[in-house]
Amino acid sequence: MSEPRTDADSEASFASSAARPLLVFAMLATAVLAALMWGLQTLASMVGTNTAATKAINYEDNIITIAIREEPPQLDSTRATDASSGMILGHLMEGLLRMDLQDRLQPALARDWQITPQGATFKLRRDARWSDGEPITAADFLFAWRTVVDPQTASRYAFLLYPIKNARAINEGELPLEELGVRSPDPYTIEVEFENPTPYFDKMVTFQTYFPVREDFYRATNGKYGADADKLLSSGPFIARTWVHGDSLYLERNPHYWDKEAVQLNAINVGYITSDPGATLNFFKDNRIAYTTLGAEDLQEALEQRWHIKREQDGTVFYIEFNHREDRLTRNKNLRQAMQLVLDMEELVYKVTKLPGYLPGESLFPVWLMGVNDYFRKEFPAPRLQLDHQRALAHLQQAQQELGLSEWPQLVLLSGDNPLSNIQSEWTQGVLKSRLGLDLKIDKQIFKQRLEKMHSGDFDMVLGGWGPDYDDPLTFGDLFASWNIQNRGRYVNKELDRLVAIAQSSVDPEERMQAFAGIQQIVFDDAVILPMYERGVTYVVHPHLHNVKRRVIGAEVDFTRSYIDSSR
Repeated sequence: MSEPRTDADSEASFASSAARPLLVFAMLATAVLAALMWGLQTLASMVGTNTAATKAINYEDNIITIAIREEPPQLDSTRATDASSGMILGHLMEGLLRMDLQDRLQPALARDWQITPQGATFKLRRDARWSDGEPITAADFLFAWRTVVDPQTASRYAFLLYPIKNARAINEGELPLEELGVRSPDPYTIEVEFENPTPYFDKMVTFQTYFPVREDFYRATNGKYGADADKLLSSGPFIARTWVHGDSLYLERNPHYWDKEAVQLNAINVGYITSDPGATLNFFKDNRIAYTTLGAEDLQEALEQRWHIKREQDGTVFYIEFNHREDRLTRNKNLRQAMQLVLDMEELVYKVTKLPGYLPGESLFPVWLMGVNDYFRKEFPAPRLQLDHQRALAHLQQAQQELGLSEWPQLVLLSGDNPLSNIQSEWTQGVLKSRLGLDLKIDKQIFKQRLEKMHSGDFDMVLGGWGPDYDDPLTFGDLFASWNIQNRGRYVNKELDRLVAIAQSSVDPEERMQAFAGIQQIVFDDAVILPMYERGVTYVVHPHLHNVKRRVIGAEVDFTRSYIDSSR
């Protein structure tokens, strides 16, 4: 609703000075009445949110209240790349397949599927409906996938569709959209032609970039799809009823969801958006939210409160990423290696952040990924780094000569603006100053702005991280391929690209894992990134809320199968 305004032009239009008091009174009365009506309507639409926000659990209405760290930049599944958007989309949307509570692949909008070296076939269930009651058909998937690879969309996750025939060529503007290797012989069948054999394709379609989008609704939003609650159509368990930007979201159970009997919560009230862990801890302690993570400083109080503490790895690797562009000093390998030899990630994890469940960074590939017969990192251990101050100084001197510098200018470290990022960036700044004499400027940015700066290359170094999109080492292995738009520092290495191509197309598990081992070695030898830590999560859940699932793949916290039971 636009606000009423008074300006010189409107005042000049009054018929006479005698008429003005009556007219002004009438205008004020109208404005007050309109404001009152708007307020009543808003109150009515938000009453569920406000009621639920008073308690972590609203037993009568079967609603929970939670907090999230950052507001989703937007909820367009064809463009979303961040974990915050992914968490919300994981409740609003569903794709062809999904992961169950035991992390096993299971049917979702597709009732069955088949993967061959040439391609894949998915048979859709005929009872699947959008949140407005319209059928979900193959056309919705084909439109979504073509939108993702359309160069005009500029999707940063378009590379995830590159296993599909011609997807990369289309995304790079070499072929028309119609050449994408997908077709629907009937409204409930999708046939996919592969560019190369992709035996892990069924795992990929669980990710948000493969979610369906209905064309008529998408076009009716006039470029604002996913920007507001009323600009999104849901295929999953919940719908976005309201979205007050920067403040809250309210998700209601989707009455048209094909598996609605499995969804027991009537609503999820995202009542708070804050990156302050102290605030969320207090919200939980005051019974205002039903879930929160814990920091090391919170454990003693959690024990005193006799909360049931849970710990898990969340699958994400965090690292310092360098800018390898020609106009950046960090393109120099000796400079990167000098930093590599003095930054002690065990010190960071065990003495500085001291966060429970965290592991010091050793590799681009986290410890939980499977190899041929065992965990990948057991079959192919990460290269061992020996810290060496003198060698680091020698590399730094060589870098200075190669770059033709008389002295080192200030380097820019891009960082998030939250307590943990502050600790990490200031530790990095301090170590590089004291051990190498390098001066770092910390560029703190809010979440959305940091993402934009990362993608535009506006940094020398950035505190970055990567969580898995699907259950295969390739979800990390292709991250620094020259063609990957998520390769924010624009690192280029022909041998790494060759190994990625093998990992993408080989059907021999041993050959694929050997390729990943080669990628792991290149990332270490070339100091492409400096792995900082693998994130662990310590958290608590309200004792009457059950089936809260923390995921390595998909929404990091999943409430879609949660239920309230005060008797347990």
